[in-house]
Amino acid sequence: MNRRFLIWSVGLGLVIMFLFSGKPIQAQCAMCRASVESSNGEDQDTIANGLNKGILYLMAVPYILAGGIGFFWYKYSRRK
Repeated sequence: MNRRFLIWSVGLGLVIMFLFSGKPIQAQCAMCRASVESSNGEDQDTIANGLNKGILYLMAVPYILAGGIGFFWYKYSRRK
């Protein structure tokens, strides 16, 4: 039990360290940056809004998949 606690503590510490030690950066390809800068309007259907929604969609999918796998794994392990 003590060894398991130690492993979880070290893992959690590493995750927290990596989350808070990064520098904020802005990385975009040249084509995306040019299209966003050229359509700098305040309409709802600008290229920048579409690009941001696409980024959010691509970011959410892995978390949803990992959460679903984790849920079923937890449910399966509780049955045993």
